Amino acid sequence: MAVNTILIDFSVEETKLQEENYRDNVIKGVETVLINHLKELQPLYSTKLTGNLASQASQVNIYQSIRGALVTLRIFNNGLVTVNIEYYKSNEEEAIISYDHTRDLEQCLGGVLRAFRSKILPPVKRGALLDVYLTSSDERLLEYDIDGVIFEERTPFQKVQIVHSKSLGNMLVLDDLQNISESDLIYTETLMARGVENYKDKEICILGGGDGALLYELLKEKPKHVVMLEIDEVVMKACAKHMRSICGDVLDTYKTENYEIILADCLQTLDKFIAEGRKFDYVFGDLTDIPISTKEENTNSKIWDFILKILEL
Repeated sequence: MAVNTILIDFSVEETKLQEENYRDNVIKGVETVLINHLKELQPLYSTKLTGNLASQASQVNIYQSIRGALVTLRIFNNGLVTVNIEYYKSNEEEAIISYDHTRDLEQCLGGVLRAFRSKILPPVKRGALLDVYLTSSDERLLEYDIDGVIFEERTPFQKVQIVHSKSLGNMLVLDDLQNISESDLIYTETLMARGVENYKDKEICILGGGDGALLYELLKEKPKHVVMLEIDEVVMKACAKHMRSICGDVLDTYKTENYEIILADCLQTLDKFIAEGRKFDYVFGDLTDIPISTKEENTNSKIWDFILKILEL
């Protein structure tokens, strides 16, 4: 069950908006097309924006259709025209308009508008109990073929989820950001530069790494000892149960002859190691995403401070 939002946009020559009767004719033409594609279409509201808003959008028309669907037509002064269709769909109901049908709608509307470009997006499904959308660290929307939530818990540190993807397998998601899936061995091998670096008989420290994948793969290289510093035990327990294909059994035991997992803030533990004069051949920062923005006043300044502190230590 979700609200489906279909987004279609068109670009027309800005000079056309100055033509006499162009907008009135366009609106009539758009309404005719919509009536042919959406059942029971009826106008609800129409207005011309004035004042400061007029420079952004000068015409807004709203219609209703079958099953309470809302259709919004907006004509912007710069030549952009948008048509949004929004309706509620239960799991048992069919879509009021299929994606293939919307392609035909796009072509018909483009002809009426005399548009030189158009773009239609597949329905965006909002409000569903099973969320198929994740966000990237640079604020892009990613849609996955997620078909189930296997684990979910909010800890004092973050929101922890393990979801199942049809193509990627089980996937660890922290604060709605994908971290690693069962298909991401290449991520771990790239992080450790497998085949480039020699870890045999080396002392290694992992900062973070709660999914256990890096620890699991490093141990295959026969290091002298590995210490992993992870703050959130919920992540480790969830991965140990639901993502064993990437971590094996390394998260079942926190201390062996070959490795030790320390459940603590890595900053405090690094300070302790430095005070003790402890040294490592390799230190891996398997921590939070580094923020993309380079602005000094950006909202991620605390994360930058954290990253810089880690590098200093």
